[in-house]
Amino acid sequence: MTRTHQLETTLRSLKLSGMLDTLESRLAQAHAGELGHVEFLQSLCEDELARRDAAGIVRRVRAARFEQLSAMEDFDFNANPKIPAARIRDLATLRFLEASESVILHGPVGVGKTMVAQALGHQACRRGYSALFTKTSRLLADLAGGHADHTWETRLKRWARPAVLICDDFAMRDFTVAQADDLYELVTERSARSTIFTANRQASDWYSLFPNPVVAESILDRIVNTAHHVHMDGKSYRPNKRPGATTGSKQ
Repeated sequence: MTRTHQLETTLRSLKLSGMLDTLESRLAQAHAGELGHVEFLQSLCEDELARRDAAGIVRRVRAARFEQLSAMEDFDFNANPKIPAARIRDLATLRFLEASESVILHGPVGVGKTMVAQALGHQACRRGYSALFTKTSRLLADLAGGHADHTWETRLKRWARPAVLICDDFAMRDFTVAQADDLYELVTERSARSTIFTANRQASDWYSLFPNPVVAESILDRIVNTAHHVHMDGKSYRPNKRPGATTGSKQ
């Protein structure tokens, strides 16, 4: 067995596949005099880090359960001049996440709120943060199921854990007393983490959806006053997705 084969075996045993994948090309660079001993080792270490970073992104994106993979660069701001492109691009820097602030994307149906929310979540995954996407109705149904099988605290912790939680279609309909109580606990548990809400209604219209005004104030005070409010207006993108549509706009 040659020394190269021995090294390959060792790298494989140590699960350093990033180094293993680029070993041959790095050795060629070293033999050609392009890399010294230290540079050779540094390059291999960087190759391994790059592989791990890429694998980590894949894991985080898979765990986020996005409805569709949406990157911010995929959003066609030119298709709808009423979309506040500058504000959304500023949110994509993720300073809101670093400050534990939330985001409320509100506006009419079809303007791209869900895509932007998922794009922000995808950006978070690329930057090393955990994310989780859900329809608000499914989240509340999951927590309700926890009351029935005595797993409520476990379920609550699962929803509270991600660095950014995306609650799509928030405030679609009136909340029940139990849903309002569960939402209060979740919002309280996530007080130091960011949440992205998409809604057809603006935040000032959410209060009437709660059966108890005191609970409503307790929940919404925590959400509304710690969030960036972004109104997304204009025409729907969905007609562009019909079979045979020729425009390049994406939802």
